[in-house]
Amino acid sequence: MSGNTKLVMSAEDIAAANVELENKSAEEVLEWAITKFGARLALSSSFGAEDVALIDMMWRIDPSVRVFTLETLRLHTETYTVMDQIRARYGIELEAYYPDMDQVNEMVRDNGFNLFYKSEEFRKLCCGIRKMEPLNRALGTLDCWVSGLRRDQAVTRVAIDKVELDAAHDNRVKLNPIADWTSDRVWDYIKANNVPYNELHDNGFPSIGCDPCTRAVTPEEDPRAGRWWWESDPNSKECGLHVIETLDSIKLAAEKNR
Repeated sequence: MSGNTKLVMSAEDIAAANVELENKSAEEVLEWAITKFGARLALSSSFGAEDVALIDMMWRIDPSVRVFTLETLRLHTETYTVMDQIRARYGIELEAYYPDMDQVNEMVRDNGFNLFYKSEEFRKLCCGIRKMEPLNRALGTLDCWVSGLRRDQAVTRVAIDKVELDAAHDNRVKLNPIADWTSDRVWDYIKANNVPYNELHDNGFPSIGCDPCTRAVTPEEDPRAGRWWWESDPNSKECGLHVIETLDSIKLAAEKNR
């Protein structure tokens, strides 16, 4: 694995990489990235099904791979359980990034503990402080980050490439190795390799976020219907990690909404 030398890819490099990797397996995409970026690559994991499958794949390629998580302080107990199971199974020291507590205290003081139910602007503010700001700190040590995004997860994700320039985060490389997978394929991998997974998936939770913002769904509902279920627009159902939106602009919108 390479050292700490910063590796930058141009738009042309990204386009060429996608031509090379689009029809490659997820394992081959990961092996390409691990070889190229070394210790300056890590998986961002919220410990849903896609992420635990990727942890298993990455560990099989290189047991020293990095995994970080955004510890919002509002996660389900079941999520903490699978985090401990992953650590025990793979010997991985999970890198946990917590929100800035001064910002959390100010947000709660001004808007309440459950401000996210009041409006989309306040929900994005909470995500911005609890997720976006910690992500920016995590990415400060990386040239490439890996996500479990899939094209069939949501209308906001249908056009993702396996390799992207992340314009929202200083044009770092963002890797989506299972962009072309289905949910069934993810679960086939988990079962075949006996990967630990979040037990909420067995209780009607196809998509898992923070405890107050996630509910179970029925088989007839969209898999992401349980995320921020009180919001009606499916095009807005992103927490800010995968869209171009600054925390400053989110704070300004929330202030105008008060």
